[in-house]
Amino acid sequence: MRVGLYARVSPHDQQTLPMQRDALRAYVRQRGWSVARQIEDVGCGATERRLREELMELARRRRLDVILVWRLDRWGLSIADLVLTLQELNELGVGFVSLSEALDLTPPSGGALVGLLAMFVEFEREIRRERAKTGIAQARKEGRPHGRPRTAANQAERVREYSAQNLSQSEIARRLGIGRTSVRRILFGKR
Repeated sequence: MRVGLYARVSPHDQQTLPMQRDALRAYVRQRGWSVARQIEDVGCGATERRLREELMELARRRRLDVILVWRLDRWGLSIADLVLTLQELNELGVGFVSLSEALDLTPPSGGALVGLLAMFVEFEREIRRERAKTGIAQARKEGRPHGRPRTAANQAERVREYSAQNLSQSEIARRLGIGRTSVRRILFGKR
């Protein structure tokens, strides 16, 4: 089995990198696999993981059989991202193993688990949508404002002053840091 190893640390926590590397390599030896590519990524937060994409590209080109990570949070940007990448790997026939969670998606049952994870993610999205709709409906019922604050409307007096000085709509928008459409709405009352 050709394995892609992925180890990731934050810039402030690089001492775990050797530990991750050693654990991943020991697992590969134990399973009798061979390392096709090893990636050690240093980054922070839920930002795009460019080096991770390199492993995904190798998987798409059928140059990997398994991707091995130390922990799930090292791989996924978010739960949704994790499930999407796991689904893609499953569709490509590439296994995924996370050591810390003892998650092995290499056997056929791994595909079923990925599908189950996807169901939970979709369920969570649906719950959030329903909560948002309920919250908006309740705010409307109580007459409370909701949505984006009306920042341009607070500038109406200044928009009219600048317009009286014969400034263009674009210049007014630039000076006040609002959109040209907002300037037009204030001046001409159109929605």
